[in-house]
Amino acid sequence: MKLGKYIGEVRTELKKATWPWDPKEKGLKKYKQLIDSTVVVLIAMVLLGAYVATIDFAMREFMIFLTTGF
Repeated sequence: MKLGKYIGEVRTELKKATWPWDPKEKGLKKYKQLIDSTVVVLIAMVLLGAYVATIDFAMREFMIFLTTGF
């Protein structure tokens, strides 16, 4: 009894949700927003990774310089 009510409520909530694709389009055009968002996230991850790696390398070299002497 409770499981049926739960599934019904889940279906109702999922109908209210907005999805990152256009159901009117066909083919890959349907997923344009989803693909664009994924590309943005991947680019941001690469840029953030490069930034962290650069700062890490610079700080490591600075600490080596400080600990081995001038």
